[in-house]
Amino acid sequence: MSEHIVSAFAEELSILGGKIAEMGGLAEKQLIQSTDALASLNVDIAREVIDSDQQLDDLEREVEEHAILLIARRQPVALDLREVMAAIRLSTDLERIGDLAKNIAKRVIAIEGEHPRKRLIHGIERMSLLTMDQLKRVLDSYSRMDISSAVEVWHRDEEIDAMYTSLFRELLTYMMEDPRAITSCTHLLFAAKNIERIGDHATNMAETVHYLVTGEPIGDERPKDDQSSFTSAEQLSPKE
Repeated sequence: MSEHIVSAFAEELSILGGKIAEMGGLAEKQLIQSTDALASLNVDIAREVIDSDQQLDDLEREVEEHAILLIARRQPVALDLREVMAAIRLSTDLERIGDLAKNIAKRVIAIEGEHPRKRLIHGIERMSLLTMDQLKRVLDSYSRMDISSAVEVWHRDEEIDAMYTSLFRELLTYMMEDPRAITSCTHLLFAAKNIERIGDHATNMAETVHYLVTGEPIGDERPKDDQSSFTSAEQLSPKE
């Protein structure tokens, strides 16, 4: 392969990586804004998040189109091919993170005029802060090709799951105690689930980074600590 072709291919890969970095920045911003909107019950910020989601959708399409053309023209192999495939997988996860952040914003609009307990909102906010950190770390691991950071993100997913399970039980308890809280608590429950799913997508991304660098899957069973599916009303003790 001539030096010119190698240089052109490297430039095209750089463009692809730049689009992933741009998507990552937008996804982070959407998660931050949707969390701020929920914490302050600010519907104006929530609408900004909803309106900005199209940018991520457009970028995901650009990544896919660029990657397909790159494969067709250059026929990459080994690490080069993994870079292209990783970009496609990462763009899909980032687009879904944007959708989930948008869904959180929609919940803020849905509970406008309601007065959910601040304690519950603070719990979701703490969970979101941990998820933001996970997303930032995995994006950094991709830019630096750092598998140690990616594996750390992968192992910390169970922390988010545990926080979600705790919030799930607390929200169900409030709904059982006060039927008037059912509407707001249901929307908060969906918001918390969206954040938990964002954590899952960050974990997906960590697995992609590991495969990109090593050519091998992480191999272990993904750590999970979401017990919400096994929680029944009988397990919830009344609040004092």
